[in-house]
Amino acid sequence: MIAPGTPTTAEDLRGAGLRVTAARVALLETVRSGDHLDVEAIASGVRDRVGHVSLQAVYEALHALTAAGLVRRIEPAGSPARYEGRVGDNHHHVVCRSCGVVADVDCATGEAPCLNASDDHGFTIDEADVIYWGLCPDCSSARAS
Repeated sequence: MIAPGTPTTAEDLRGAGLRVTAARVALLETVRSGDHLDVEAIASGVRDRVGHVSLQAVYEALHALTAAGLVRRIEPAGSPARYEGRVGDNHHHVVCRSCGVVADVDCATGEAPCLNASDDHGFTIDEADVIYWGLCPDCSSARAS
């Protein structure tokens, strides 16, 4: 159920200047309801909602949604690209070195960018991308056993 005044997925797509299709609605809803999903998991979620969709169509839609700022792509080293619906803030991520699970981490201090470069080389910096690496609680417990 959508709260009154909250835009629908279709309205979000229109507001970003994108054509509304069943596949795009399903894809955006899959990403938003998921947890740092890879392309295969997104494609599966879209297929569960609307039936057949090609992997190429999923890639193209993800590219369009990312460019429009409706989804965010993250690329932890050694892992396939992941997508999330949390956009519009400058949060970071923690990644398990063992199982690859990803979780959001809010900025430790200040406003975006929450890290100040020691030398900005003349750039106007508007975002800092930090990935913390370690072991998730499950993998830590398994390793201790």
